[in-house]
Amino acid sequence: MEIVNSTTQDTDTIFELYRLAGEYQRVNAYNQWKEFEPELIALEIKEKRHWKIIEGGQIACIFSIFYNDPLLWGKDDNEFSIYIHRIATNPAFKGKGMTKLIIDWAKAHAKETGRKCIRMDTWANNKNLADYYIKCGFNIVGYRQLDKDAKGLPKHYSTLSLVLFEIVV
Repeated sequence: MEIVNSTTQDTDTIFELYRLAGEYQRVNAYNQWKEFEPELIALEIKEKRHWKIIEGGQIACIFSIFYNDPLLWGKDDNEFSIYIHRIATNPAFKGKGMTKLIIDWAKAHAKETGRKCIRMDTWANNKNLADYYIKCGFNIVGYRQLDKDAKGLPKHYSTLSLVLFEIVV
């Protein structure tokens, strides 16, 4: 497996993986991602913050990283962290440890870029995913209720309660 930056040629596959992830969320009665703005993904690709895991010539998983996240982390945002967002796994690769692979990559990337923490969030009512992140080595560092009027957030964050996670590297 190889982790490399996504390219504009990956856009259709990226949106298909997000669609499939949203369908999985719906079927399993989780909060569901809304459609992401194409401009958001294009910007992440341009800024080399959108990544893909390739295995056997296929995109097995995608994710984004931020180097700050004041909209979700508020006063606890800092320049010493990498923030992982929107992990979406190709259903053909579910159960193959994609999140753990991303975490290992993020630890190395954090050290390369002089950062001390890896951070993630998920919906506070998704106990299964929260438990999985804890099993992957994350600690819960807080909870955050988002304001429906918060500017700059993707639609799926509106009025949600989040649980915030961190790994110190």
